[in-house]
Amino acid sequence: MRSEPAVSHRATTAVLAPVLTGSAAAITLGVFGKVHEPQFFSISLAGFSSGTAVKSWLATLAVALAVFQLVSAFVMYRLTPGGRAPSWIGPAHMWSGRLAVLASVPVAVHCLYALGFSSSDSRVFFHSLFGCFFYGVFVTKMLLLTRKGLRPWVIPVTGGLLFFVLVYVWLTSALWFFQTTGLTV
Repeated sequence: MRSEPAVSHRATTAVLAPVLTGSAAAITLGVFGKVHEPQFFSISLAGFSSGTAVKSWLATLAVALAVFQLVSAFVMYRLTPGGRAPSWIGPAHMWSGRLAVLASVPVAVHCLYALGFSSSDSRVFFHSLFGCFFYGVFVTKMLLLTRKGLRPWVIPVTGGLLFFVLVYVWLTSALWFFQTTGLTV
C-alpha cells in the first residue's frame, strides 16, 4: 500500500502566501470601514433615483457577469456536455471577470466610504463582513493565478468561493434593496 507523498513546503507556500495576503486585504478593508467615519455621501449617476439604486444595479451587473464566469469555467474545465471548449471561452471568461470586479469597485467604495463597516443588524453585519471577505478572496485568487504547480482543484475552488461570496453580498444588499423599493432605477 502506497502512502500519499507529503505536500512539499514549496507547494504549501504557493497557496499559503496568497491566502495570507488576501486575508490581510480583507482585514484591512474591514478595519478601514470600522474606524472610518461614514460620510453618508453616495455615488450618483444621472438617470438613477439614488446612490443606493446605482449601487444595486452595479452589483446586479457584477453578479450577472459572475454567473457567466461560473458557466464559462464549467465549459473550460469540461464539466458540461460538448467536449472541447470554444477558443473564445478563455478570453471571455477573463474579460467577464475583469468587468465584474470593475462593476463592484464603485459599490465597495460607496459601502466603505459612505457607510462603513456596520453591525447595526445581522443583515448589515454579514453584508459588511462578506463584502470585505469578497475582496480578500479576490486578491487571493489573483495571486494564485500567477503560481505554477498548484493542485488542479485550487483555482476552481477559489473561483467558486469568490462566486458564492459575491452572490451572498448581492443577496444581502441589492436583492434586499429591490424587495424594499421595487426595481427602481
